[in-house]
Amino acid sequence: MQPARADRDREQETTALGEFFIPDLCASRPVLMMILLAQLMVMVYTLASSALPAFDWDLLATCSLFVQWVVLLSALLMCRSRALMSRLNLVAATAISLGLIASVTALSSALVLHFFPWLSGGGESPWWVLRNVMISLVLGGIILRYFFLQHQLLQQRQMELQARLDSLRARIRPHFLFNTLNSIASLIVSRPDAAEQAVEDLAELFRASLKESRGVTTVADELRLCELYLGIEQLRLGDRLAVHWQVQDGLRELAMPSLVLQPLVENAVYHGIARLPEGGTIRVDLGREGDTVYAQVENPVPEGADARTGNQMALANVEQRLQGLYGDEAGLQVDPSGGCFRVRLNYRMEPSQ
Repeated sequence: MQPARADRDREQETTALGEFFIPDLCASRPVLMMILLAQLMVMVYTLASSALPAFDWDLLATCSLFVQWVVLLSALLMCRSRALMSRLNLVAATAISLGLIASVTALSSALVLHFFPWLSGGGESPWWVLRNVMISLVLGGIILRYFFLQHQLLQQRQMELQARLDSLRARIRPHFLFNTLNSIASLIVSRPDAAEQAVEDLAELFRASLKESRGVTTVADELRLCELYLGIEQLRLGDRLAVHWQVQDGLRELAMPSLVLQPLVENAVYHGIARLPEGGTIRVDLGREGDTVYAQVENPVPEGADARTGNQMALANVEQRLQGLYGDEAGLQVDPSGGCFRVRLNYRMEPSQ
């Protein structure tokens, strides 16, 4: 029970961090954005404090050194406390973040006054420190507001993408269901036992295919869907349908979007094998090239037939889903040539996988 509880706690913490509006400030991109914004403010301050013919480069250098020190130290502390702040509400997390920024600024200003008092410009020390703290709070508020708006925009895009993917999945399911039911109907009179087995396989197939779309799906899961579907079609087509599998070692544990391989196999059956009196062989090849996973389905087509004709809805949906999930890192290519119809999909995995 203890390991399972620990796993659930880690999963909840990961989810909370993913939903937190402050990004991981240990990463280079958000830190770079903070550095650039702070440097722009330093440039504006220096331009306002010096005449253009005699630009104060010393002021720019000293202000840049001080400001970047505050920015980097604040980013480090916020990075270390991000897990804790992610458990708090928006107001509390913002208040703690601003408190850290103000504390770092005040402490850094006090140290500067102790070791480099000339940097205060001859002003009274408490007021110089207070001025720096107020400036840091304004800049910190601007940056936090930017992070919040970016987070809101990202969440909106993710919700829109998920709605689009769910819609595409819903459009695939009726197409798949109708074709499979037609296969079962052809067996009821001539082979009732086989039809009963096909119904049981269909039930198992739908239990797997109707899982929550956000769940983790692997190559092995997709292969199981294809095997169940081909088992149903094998009852109808008999020896006319043969399948040759070629799956690279170590590939089955990798992630694969749900319902991207089975529609390709289904098209190979209905627009290829089923139209050939003598049948044929469907070749399914799955592998990995670097961080890219690919799957190719090849089937023979009737001589003189236009391989592009027929219901291409499933192929279009698969391509849209891949583009929606992986963007330009994924694609689907169709090659109808040489009496064969080849479909190849590819998508780029995360480097950690």
